[in-house]
Amino acid sequence: MDDASLALGGRVVLITGANGGLGAAAAAACTRAGATVVLLGRKLPKLNRVYDALAQIGPEPLLYPLDLEGAQPDDYAEMAARIDSELGHLDGVLHCAADFPGLTPLAQTDPAAFARAVHVNLTAPWWLSQACLPLLAKSPDSALVFALDDPQRVGQAYWGGYGAAQHGLAALVGILHAELANSSIRVAGLRPGPMRTPLRARAYVEENDRSARDPGAYAEACVSLLSARGAVHRGQVWAPSL
Repeated sequence: MDDASLALGGRVVLITGANGGLGAAAAAACTRAGATVVLLGRKLPKLNRVYDALAQIGPEPLLYPLDLEGAQPDDYAEMAARIDSELGHLDGVLHCAADFPGLTPLAQTDPAAFARAVHVNLTAPWWLSQACLPLLAKSPDSALVFALDDPQRVGQAYWGGYGAAQHGLAALVGILHAELANSSIRVAGLRPGPMRTPLRARAYVEENDRSARDPGAYAEACVSLLSARGAVHRGQVWAPSL
């Protein structure tokens, strides 16, 4: 099967949080669909394992270790420049990285922990996206996709800075879509159902969490949003049914 027959054949896709959970599952699915994947994450040993697995099933990925907590706008600009230099183009960004320290009443939340949650889950994804926009704009069909949590669930008590950031991220999808609606950059959100991930385990006892699915169940939805098929979800937050 040649690249032209694959959903992401010939495309370059950047995935944050690629060292585990939905990010790793999406990276594998995108590689099988023909994409060259840029693996971004802060845990290098796990990133290396994902890299080795992907190299066996499709185009060789590019490894990019980066900690969203400490990275500055210049670091994202350097990242975009390296992607341009080494791969020549960028056709999609999928934001899967997230940070959630656990359920805590706002009144007892450490101010630094609140600021960190807002930064990693909202500010950093935007800084990275902003740095990538010029590259994405050069592609005839590119996608900027944000994985979002259920706003009703994380808008309840004790979700703190993570919950606030998730609501901000949903607003960011709408704002960016309105500003980029006439461009070649498609903006969309993906709202997967409950997944068995370390993040969710900080809020739910696993043995009682029967609604959670393996992250791989939503990997093909990531491929769809990053491919030409994602045009039908432009400007939307898609919650795929399984």
